[in-house]
Amino acid sequence: MSDISVILAAPGWRAAVRQPEALVRRAAEAALREAGATGMVTVLLTDDRSVKQLNGQHRAKAKPTNVLSFPAGVPGQLGDVALALGVVRREARDAGRRTADHLAHLVAHGALHLAGHDHILAGEARRMERAEARVMRRLGLPNPWRGVT
Repeated sequence: MSDISVILAAPGWRAAVRQPEALVRRAAEAALREAGATGMVTVLLTDDRSVKQLNGQHRAKAKPTNVLSFPAGVPGQLGDVALALGVVRREARDAGRRTADHLAHLVAHGALHLAGHDHILAGEARRMERAEARVMRRLGLPNPWRGVT
């Protein structure tokens, strides 16, 4: 069993997604089950400015991104995931998806990173996409990769 903490740092998440903390916990737990991982995870629901700052500090990229994962490397702790409200909302709108569905997918994506998945190489990317699709199916949500080329 995993311990999922959610920090709601940007109140706009409540207007964008119904019960964001519950959705985040469900998505993270499903992703960790998929990966066979257990441990503590903290998910930060914040704004673009904060994620831009984190992205600059940790990846030397001066822009916000949808999701960042920070593996802990400590026994019992998997790490942290941070999501940017504005980016997530824009991406969902541009893809014709519900913000809640996109949030669940990105939380699963971040949690899978904490569990050791990656997508740098093509084979890794395919395995990670399949794992994400299985997580979304378990959650009863649409496959984010269906129709994507």
